[in-house]
Amino acid sequence: MESELRIDPRIIEEFLQLNKNILEAPKLVAAPDEINLEMSPYDVVYTEGKMRLLHFNSNSKRQARTPLLIAYAVINRYHILDIHPQKSWVRNLMDQGLDVYMIDWGTPSEMDRYLGFDDYVNTYMENCVNFVSNESSVEKVTLQGYCTGGTLAAVYASLHPEKIRNLVLTAPVIDGSKDHSVVANLAKHIDVDKMVDVIGNVPPEFMYYVFSILKPFEQGFEKYVQFFKNIHNKDYVENFIRVEKWLSETPPIPGELFREWIKNVYQENLLIRNKMVVSGRTVNLRDISMPVFTQVAVGDHLVSPECSMPIHYSVSSEDKMLRIYATGHVGMIASSFSQKKVLPELGEWIKNRSEK
Repeated sequence: MESELRIDPRIIEEFLQLNKNILEAPKLVAAPDEINLEMSPYDVVYTEGKMRLLHFNSNSKRQARTPLLIAYAVINRYHILDIHPQKSWVRNLMDQGLDVYMIDWGTPSEMDRYLGFDDYVNTYMENCVNFVSNESSVEKVTLQGYCTGGTLAAVYASLHPEKIRNLVLTAPVIDGSKDHSVVANLAKHIDVDKMVDVIGNVPPEFMYYVFSILKPFEQGFEKYVQFFKNIHNKDYVENFIRVEKWLSETPPIPGELFREWIKNVYQENLLIRNKMVVSGRTVNLRDISMPVFTQVAVGDHLVSPECSMPIHYSVSSEDKMLRIYATGHVGMIASSFSQKKVLPELGEWIKNRSEK
């Protein structure tokens, strides 16, 4: 007797509905470049090269005299920290009474291919810290670094500890030997000298490729299936398009910075071993003695938690906190969970250690 192939009617129904949603999508969804991110208003208060220093305008009563300077990552753009009014990292901290500045590293051109750690730490970041200090009439600022911006912030705090009152490191890239993400495994095995010598700046297309192989199924097929399934969910679609817009604006990375990064952090692991040299000075993490708050996401697939946590044990600070959150790399900074859990803790921590 021949077996009869039976297909669950629910599968057929889901397929037909999905196909209908795909056909309706052009009428319901704006393109990423058409959406307004509704970012918090800011003034560009300082520029140098492609870098801009943003000062966000707040209507909230100031509760701390010490300003907060955020160093965003050199990958992607700072928009993710202000991606949606209800999920904005920047807006939440301003509502808590903090004076917020942020470094926008800009879009490097081919003439910037030789910029390295020295330029980013001892020129750009140094000048931004000095500007914020002078504008606020304070001797020290609170410095926060996110992702690769956390690495730059840690290096800066090690070399210039006298200028930092509090250091906040959010998913920082610190110990390359303990990073088991796809990004780290790729970084450990590329011939970075040949790559940079041939192409110069690392183009956005390379970063798109890296992101696509982090979670191939989730970031590819499944991602868009879920999108079309939820095509009539306005909030879902809006959040999806906002993130897509953010991802599509990935800038190139200066070639020399990328070379130094791969070698010092991933391949030779010099940073955590206190052997990394920037402009003739050795970066010793023990020189970081100010209060330090390290934020780690247990579900981070871009920076392994084990890569970030060692900074907590490497600094000499007596006042230090390590918090591990049940979320992911982006979820820690741009989600409802972040608004309800991560940011309230951070805001209180900063205010309790700032000039009143």
